[in-house]
Amino acid sequence: MTAYFAPTRDMQFVINELAGLNEVTALPVFAEQEVNPELVEAVLEEAAKLATEVLAPLNKTGDILGARLDPQKGVIPADGFAEAYQKFIDGGWNGLASSVEHGGQGLPELINTATQEMWNSANMSFALCPMLNGGAIEAISRVGSAEQKALYLQQLVSGEWTGTMNLTESQAGSDLSAVRTRAVPEGDHYRIFGQKIFITWGEHNMAPNTIHLVLARTPDAPEGVKGISLFIVPKFLVNADGSLGARNDVHAVSLEHKLGIHASPTCVMAFGDQDGAIGYLVGEENKGLAYMFIMMNEARFKVGLQGLAIGERAYQGAREYAKDRAQGRPVGVRSGDRVTIIHHPDVRRMLMTMKAQNEAMRALAYVTAQHMDLARHHPDPAVRQTHQARVDLLIPVVKGWETELGIEIASLGVQVHGGMGFVEETGACQHLRDSRIATIYEGTTGIQAADLAGRKLSMDQGAAMRALIAEMDTTAKELGSASGDDLATIRAGLDEGVRSLTEATQWMLASRDPNAVMAVSVDYLMLVGYVCGGWQMARAAQVAKNKLMTGQDPVFHEAKLITSRFYMEHVLPKASALLRSVQQGGVSIMALTEEQF
Repeated sequence: MTAYFAPTRDMQFVINELAGLNEVTALPVFAEQEVNPELVEAVLEEAAKLATEVLAPLNKTGDILGARLDPQKGVIPADGFAEAYQKFIDGGWNGLASSVEHGGQGLPELINTATQEMWNSANMSFALCPMLNGGAIEAISRVGSAEQKALYLQQLVSGEWTGTMNLTESQAGSDLSAVRTRAVPEGDHYRIFGQKIFITWGEHNMAPNTIHLVLARTPDAPEGVKGISLFIVPKFLVNADGSLGARNDVHAVSLEHKLGIHASPTCVMAFGDQDGAIGYLVGEENKGLAYMFIMMNEARFKVGLQGLAIGERAYQGAREYAKDRAQGRPVGVRSGDRVTIIHHPDVRRMLMTMKAQNEAMRALAYVTAQHMDLARHHPDPAVRQTHQARVDLLIPVVKGWETELGIEIASLGVQVHGGMGFVEETGACQHLRDSRIATIYEGTTGIQAADLAGRKLSMDQGAAMRALIAEMDTTAKELGSASGDDLATIRAGLDEGVRSLTEATQWMLASRDPNAVMAVSVDYLMLVGYVCGGWQMARAAQVAKNKLMTGQDPVFHEAKLITSRFYMEHVLPKASALLRSVQQGGVSIMALTEEQF
């Protein structure tokens, strides 16, 4: 398997030039932390070392060995994972963006996003453990009681303890109204009875305690989603002084055998096989669905990053193989030495497709993280609200579009390797297998599309989307009207993409048939993603052109300009095809009767 090296040069370009680091660090909360470009560069360099030297070498061995369930010892992670996790928390990485009040470092989400990309590129199975912990931290921070915050947050933020989300049941996947886990009141706590499936890192011995956040119903709860409550269920009960008490009645009873992410234990968790697992209500009864979405939105954004991360790892492997593998002669040459396959036009097409889409995904994800920072920390409530509207609009796009592209890019990685990509030796297979889950968990692509088209778009009658399109138009105008150069081609491509997005949005808002809207919602989500990616690549091209005029880092900036042009010529045209699908494709999707399938 090819070694992983964090693309820190492109990360810093996006952070500084596209995601507005200066605007983020000017916020009072970060000014107090003295966050500046030099600090960011140092953080990225140290994160890259951990990702490259510690996490990446465990990716293949973890895939082969996997996690295992021992009847006496519980779930045992793959060799080396416990030691790597200790290095991870010793470095303070778990609490990078958490508040200083709870022991975190208080850095911007923008910087945390770059490190999250690294962890997932290096070792996605490992990265899932702190990712789920982040959702638990966010939920308890926002809706937990003062006592719960004092009891759990310090250890969760440090990573000394880990956190999980326990939502899914065998009959209740995306339809949480079917949750049947019971919560029976008993004094100041509840007894939890039920079984949860697909619980990522639900059991392990890398940390002395795991804090489960569990959806369940109280005895008098109404049916449906209005009757769901959220509970903290520790693996070990926590005494008032923070020390660990007795083992709670919650256990992993089996591990799923999966297509990928073998080193991440996906557990079936049993609550209350004996006397009932002791749980503590978070917030109010029957408000669990709202609290769950606090965790879910956190997770959806980070799962979107997994699409980018796997795409980057697959690209690096394919690129290095293409530079090393000698096969055939250049087109039109019948004699002489054979050349490496990177000289062949079709291999170049595949590598450029991987590279361009990775860079577009990185830019969109990091810009979304910038909006998160401004939505959380800007001193003006109106400004916070504006940025939150942008975050709400983009999260389903980041989650859905980027994970779909992650699979596509990983598949192209196999293709670049040829026959060697279809065997496990090169690692290309693992990237494809690992990438496949990202479009499924934390809400499938269809669910993200339904959220975007059926909720985010309609809740403000398209105002947030129109504001986004207006910014894209501004970018196109700033590219100028000159003809015959790269920027002219890029502007023409962006203009066409924006027209497609505008027309598709108008159609979605005008339709009065919810089935028709839902039938083409994934096409609409992908269209939005491609155009958003094109917008960011156009912005990147403009910066690169200006840098080239002053002679700054010509190798990097010329590559950025060419890659942006490639995106406009070979990737963004998909938006026009998707427009036709949005406007005309819903009829055929719903036309067959059930018997005709």
